Amino acid sequence: MQVFSTEWLGSFWSLPAINANLAVFLNLLGALTLGLLVGYERSFHGRAAGMRTYGIVCMASAALTVFVGYPEFWYGGHGQHASGIDPTRVVQGIVTGVGFLGAGVIMKDGLNISGLTTAASIWASSAIGVLIGIGFYGSAILLAGLSASLMMWGAYLENRLPARHAIGITLRFVAQRQLSEEQLAAFTRSHGYELARQSVSIQMAHGQAEWRFVGVALDRQHGASMPELAQALAQHPDVEQFQLSYARN
Repeated sequence: MQVFSTEWLGSFWSLPAINANLAVFLNLLGALTLGLLVGYERSFHGRAAGMRTYGIVCMASAALTVFVGYPEFWYGGHGQHASGIDPTRVVQGIVTGVGFLGAGVIMKDGLNISGLTTAASIWASSAIGVLIGIGFYGSAILLAGLSASLMMWGAYLENRLPARHAIGITLRFVAQRQLSEEQLAAFTRSHGYELARQSVSIQMAHGQAEWRFVGVALDRQHGASMPELAQALAQHPDVEQFQLSYARN
């Protein structure tokens, strides 16, 4: 068959090819809808990756998966020689590529790591698209509902359960004066925190010691608030400067 002939061009628009394209379109539309559903929660909370990102990831994952199921229509019905492709290799490529996208939204600022939930949910969005692409529509809808529900109400559940929050503490002592590790541990415990000894780092410059460590609350009720802890450090005679931040991820 001659390329660009009427017969060759017509093979792309035959009734079976149009039906296959319609099936792919419906899969893409469903993937876009579920991706927007999952991404709305991130968009509502002002995250960098919102509805558009999730919709595109989910829809593209579905597109890269669903076309594998129609090899008889590839290249206008002339791609049967490529029908031996392994669909699992396509899925592997999707998971790897979306992993790089997820890594781009993870931010680390000192002891504070943000974006892990967004990265994980982007990865889940690609899985939703894959499920739609291979025809597991019920599983895709369930995964989308579970992912959206977990992101919307998971934080509420976490806040209701017993937990120990952590605070990153940086102390710069007066020159030639500093507390020992035992004294710091006693000070933090008196304010409801336990010194995480594995997190301690010490830097010395111009006779001044700077300590960085994490204080883990003994429990949710007894850990002093950050303003209370700041007031206590401001009144400490050996502390010249300090910095407090929530150590969370």
